[in-house]
Amino acid sequence: MLADYIGFFSRNALGQFGFRWLHILVGIVWIGLLYYFNFVQVPAFAAFGDEAKARNIAIDKVARKALWWFRWSALSTFITGILITGITKDYFAEGFGKSTRGISISTGMLLGTIMLLNVWGVIWRNQKVVLANAANVLAGGTPDPNAPAAGRKAMMASRQNTIFSVSMLFFMVYTSHGPYTGYALSSGKMGAFWAITMVLIVVLELNALGLMPWKAQPNKGLNMLYDGGTKNTLIGAFGLWAIFLILTEVLFKI
Repeated sequence: MLADYIGFFSRNALGQFGFRWLHILVGIVWIGLLYYFNFVQVPAFAAFGDEAKARNIAIDKVARKALWWFRWSALSTFITGILITGITKDYFAEGFGKSTRGISISTGMLLGTIMLLNVWGVIWRNQKVVLANAANVLAGGTPDPNAPAAGRKAMMASRQNTIFSVSMLFFMVYTSHGPYTGYALSSGKMGAFWAITMVLIVVLELNALGLMPWKAQPNKGLNMLYDGGTKNTLIGAFGLWAIFLILTEVLFKI
């Protein structure tokens, strides 16, 4: 009887539907909060101006709660994604590494994993300094001189995650619904795709970590993607997506 069971808790249903549903659900929370931070909170907090106390209260009471949901929804998205690949039967079969489907989902996975590492390794690590400073100042303590630099590092990684997110979501959807899925790529096309993709990702991530020559200086080099309001970040996000769109149009078709 169990061998014939095809309901929600069967292996195939959990992999194809159950954990995929959870993956999308927690992913909405994660990316929704990412966009809230970048398009709502950062500009709103900047508008406080000289009202340092009001800004610190907002950081301590609002940002603290939002960051809790943000970091745990990011981890939940990653875990449910791994569970999908582990539970779904033959997930990596049928020439996964050479097929347009496999390359598409692998690119989405890579971007999502980098974004998760940014959340826990950069954003949260530096936001803890900002949160501690806000609570300390509200309690009558002296401001932490390291807080502004920590806030800048967190903001750069967060803006870069926003830039990555558009392409990450594109590849996640493309995997099942794109026009050129189900094809096997030649080694030349596959090599060209990964070479260009890795250069783009590595350069942008190194920039977000402040490891390029201009480091974390505002409005210098590629840091212009993070400054000048949200306009530059949106231009960077859809500019990167446009490059990937062209790559798929040129390299994914037979």
